Amino acid sequence: MLSFVNDYCEGAHPEILRRLGENNFKKMPGYGEDAICASAKEKIRAAFACPDAEVFFLVGGTQTNALVIDSVLERYQGVVAAVSGHINVHESGAIEACGRKILPLPQHDGKLRAEDVRKLCADFYADEAHEHMVFPGMVYISYPTEYGTLYSLAELTALRAVCDEYGMKLFLDGARLGYGLAAGELSPADVARLCDVFYVGGTKVGALFGEAVVFKKACAPAHFPTLYKRRGAMLAKGWLLGLQFDALFTDGLYFKIAQNAIDAAARIKAALKEKGYSFLIDSPTNQIFVVMDNAAAAAFRERVACEVWERPDAAHTALRLVTSWATSEEDVDALIATL
Repeated sequence: MLSFVNDYCEGAHPEILRRLGENNFKKMPGYGEDAICASAKEKIRAAFACPDAEVFFLVGGTQTNALVIDSVLERYQGVVAAVSGHINVHESGAIEACGRKILPLPQHDGKLRAEDVRKLCADFYADEAHEHMVFPGMVYISYPTEYGTLYSLAELTALRAVCDEYGMKLFLDGARLGYGLAAGELSPADVARLCDVFYVGGTKVGALFGEAVVFKKACAPAHFPTLYKRRGAMLAKGWLLGLQFDALFTDGLYFKIAQNAIDAAARIKAALKEKGYSFLIDSPTNQIFVVMDNAAAAAFRERVACEVWERPDAAHTALRLVTSWATSEEDVDALIATL
């Protein structure tokens, strides 16, 4: 059976496995205090043109979102997110479990609009009772969004301006950052320049596991390693994380393998259009939201593993197909043949 369920079905890029085998019996210092982690951090700083940034390695996306949001916000603050944002719908209340409130706003193709964020803040501070309310302290976005859509440079710049106007931090969830950079107009330097904190997703872009959190200079919470150690998020064998990112950011490997997912998705979308299928949303990235009548969707899912995203009406089903860094031409050919 073909699988297009998500972009983390496979293990890891062969170069990572080679490096793991090469270093398996070396004696490494614990908790990321090793030369490989130091090298990986320098390569990430170079790739994103942020030489003064602080970089930390964590294991997974939900853990990263919860730790960053909880550590950066003051106790009286909440985080603004699109109602469709990952932290609001697919993280099992992890943010709320930290005692933080999500302040949801309408989504527009999965994205937040700067004018909506500005209105929320203006209305909040205009309310004479706002001292009895949760202050907006951070704006959370993901790139790509849950719908595979991308912020333009102008849209991200506008969000940055609102954050500056109201003293909020801008946090970019980069679980699929490689795919967003491969498909969109933002450069790595744009991301680092406009966001206070972002993370580079490894789990979904070639690593066995791991996310690299990047704080702009002076934006990292004091004693951040202590904070994530306290949450049980510090890996004793930290070199396992550093080694993966060191491999991914050698000779641009991270960006090269992300492009594979975009190219594969483009072929599939072209085939779907040729067959007359429509789309729930026009995603330029590695997530494809195709609409089929219910009978066709059921027959398709007998041969292709994919996710039911939603049902636009009683007669149709929207399926999500996801390509990855490891999607082969043979996989794409087989999917097209199935169509």
